Amino acid sequence: MYICVCNAIRECELRKVARDCGGDAEQAYAKLGKTPNCGQCLNDADKILDQERCELVAL
Repeated sequence: MYICVCNAIRECELRKVARDCGGDAEQAYAKLGKTPNCGQCLNDADKILDQERCELVAL
């Protein structure tokens, strides 16, 4: 599923980046070589990053 339509960033890409870097959605986008455009996706992206990092800690 696409999380950021402007940059064509998929949920699976965000989850992978969450494992490799800390920070918020904007930092994760930068790791992917992208920058937020309209910004409507940032809250959802932050939630996905937090969720993935919590799952890593639980392991």
